[in-house]
Amino acid sequence: MAALTIKDIAKLCGVSTSTVSRTINNETGINKETKERILETIAEYNFVPNNSARNLKMLDSNTIALLIKGIDNQFFQGMLHTFEDELNKIEYSFVVHAVGENQDEIAVAAELIKEKKLKGIIFLGGGHVENTDDVMIPLGVPYVRCTGAIEGRKLTGGCSITIDDRKESEKAVSYLIEKGHRRIAIFTAPDHSVGRLRLEGYKDALAKHGIPFDENYVRYSKVTDKAYSMENGYLLGKSLIEDGTNCTAIFAVSDNMAMGVYKAIYEAGKRIPQDYSIIGFDGLDMTRYYHPSLTTIQQPVEDMVKASIKQLMKAIDGQELKEHQILYEGTLLERDSVIAL
Repeated sequence: MAALTIKDIAKLCGVSTSTVSRTINNETGINKETKERILETIAEYNFVPNNSARNLKMLDSNTIALLIKGIDNQFFQGMLHTFEDELNKIEYSFVVHAVGENQDEIAVAAELIKEKKLKGIIFLGGGHVENTDDVMIPLGVPYVRCTGAIEGRKLTGGCSITIDDRKESEKAVSYLIEKGHRRIAIFTAPDHSVGRLRLEGYKDALAKHGIPFDENYVRYSKVTDKAYSMENGYLLGKSLIEDGTNCTAIFAVSDNMAMGVYKAIYEAGKRIPQDYSIIGFDGLDMTRYYHPSLTTIQQPVEDMVKASIKQLMKAIDGQELKEHQILYEGTLLERDSVIAL
C-alpha cells in the first residue's frame, strides 16, 4: 500500500488539507473535535508528514482573498485593519483585490483563484441580486459575502453577513420625522443594490408616518463609478440648493456622501443643522470630528468582520454552515447635525 499523503488524511477526515496542516503544526483556530479526529486518523494510519511541518506550510499556504467593490470607500478601508488583526490571530494571510464598479466580481474571483493558491474568498461590497448560488458555487473555494446587499436571499453555497439596509434606513428617516421633519431629501445611488434598498427604507418611513412620497426629493449619484463618494454628496447638495428644493433635512445613504453635502451647504452660506439637518449611514469614525458632528447609523464592523472570518473558517474546515444569512442591527448615533423643528 502506498504511503498516505496529507490529502489522503484530509479526505478521510472530511476536512481541507490546510486544516490537517494546521493541526500538525499545532496552530490555533481549529475546532477541538475536528483536531482530535485528525490526530486520531494520523495515529491510526501511522502517517508521517513529509519533510517536516515547515514543508507542509509551504505546500499548503493559509491565504484568503478580500475582493472589494468600492475600494476607495473609507468604510471598507477601515475594515481592513480589523480583518488583518483577526486573521493574524489564526495565522492566515490575505490579499486585497479591487473590483471595478462595472466589473463582474465573479469573473474576477475565478481569475484570482487561478493565479493564487486561495483557501477562500470574502466579498466586500457589491452583492447584486444576480449573484446567486448557481453562479457562486463553481468558484471551487468557500466564500462569504460581507456587507453586500442580498435583499433577503439566503445563500446555500456560502454565507451572507450584513445589516438590513432597508430596515436601518427606515430607522434613520423615522428619526428625522420624529424630530419634526417632513420635507426630507435622500441622496442615493441609481440601479445599485444597497442604494435601492436604502431608498426603499426611506419610502417605508414616509409611508409609516403618513407622508406622501415626492420623487423630487430623491437625488441620484452623478458620478456612478464612485456612487457613495464625497464628490457625489457635494454635487447633489449643490444641485439641491441651487434649484431651490424646499427641504429641511437630507438623508445621505453613506457618511462619505454626507461629508460632501457639508461642503456644498457651507459654500452656499447655509448652516447645519439650522438650515439643513443631515443624517448619514455607516458610522465612520471621522464623522465624530466634523462640525457639527454627524448623526449617523453605525454598522457593527468588528462583529461583521469576526463573523465573516468565523464562517469562512468553518467552511474551509469542511463544516456545514448552518447559518447562511446573518443580519446585524445598526446603531443610531445621535449627534449635532440634526435639529428638532
